[in-house]
Amino acid sequence: MSIQAATEETPAQAILETGTARRSEWSRVWRRFKRYKPGLAGATLVIALILIAIFAPLIAPYSPTEKVGRRATPPSAEFWLGLDEIGRDVLSRLIFGTRVALIVGIGAMAIALIIGVTIGAVAGYFGGTVDLALSRVIDALMAFPLLALLITLSALFEPHLRTVVIVIGVTVWASYARVVRAEVLSLRERDYVIAARAIGARSPRIIARHMLPNVIGPVIVLASLDVGSIIILESALSFLGLGVQPPTPSWGGMLSAGRSLMRNAPHIAIAPGVAITLTVLAFNLMGDGLRDALDPRQRE
Repeated sequence: MSIQAATEETPAQAILETGTARRSEWSRVWRRFKRYKPGLAGATLVIALILIAIFAPLIAPYSPTEKVGRRATPPSAEFWLGLDEIGRDVLSRLIFGTRVALIVGIGAMAIALIIGVTIGAVAGYFGGTVDLALSRVIDALMAFPLLALLITLSALFEPHLRTVVIVIGVTVWASYARVVRAEVLSLRERDYVIAARAIGARSPRIIARHMLPNVIGPVIVLASLDVGSIIILESALSFLGLGVQPPTPSWGGMLSAGRSLMRNAPHIAIAPGVAITLTVLAFNLMGDGLRDALDPRQRE
């Protein structure tokens, strides 16, 4: 057998080695993530919240929209978190409110990622006039006070869960576009990108196959950290009456309803306030863990 034949690699071997390398990299990421105990605790709480949202009808002891007792009843053995200003079970509304929080957080984040990653990649890859024009759009959007912009847009459309998701999604994408643009600018002159251009690969393919996989790490970290911020924005809109409308349970709406009864029935506002705090903390801790785990400079 010749040396060339001995050193040649079959396609099957190449695919197997590539898959093994990817599994090895993901196993290293998982090991680094497990080392950060607060991040692991945050991820566990996020998973628990997702399960609560999925199985809310099975977990909630009562209907979230029906009156089950005397208004503003304090917590008891029968009603663990008490009843609200109408007589609805606070625990049941809190459980169903998890659905709204996660739908808005994850849905708006998905919209923001699609818009931000696309615009950032196009601006960074093509540069020149395209980059200048898109960068000015990004700068203009980031110059507006976010909450004021959200209130203005929400007031223009009918308050609805779908409206909240879309409005937040189309207003928070600028930070993702800026991060992706900076990463793509540093990648577009790499040898493998130049080689792809030389063999005639089209720009969309180069961006999708050779650039985006290399910027996905920072984007995932930023997205996981921002889900908590989006949940706070949704709660603020619902608190102001511009978000999810009653009787649909929303943590921000529950806070708004309980603010006038803080002296006589503080449990109505305390429960959603604690839920918002724990949810945002969980996503932030998980984001911190992902940031360390996806950092190639971290040691095993």
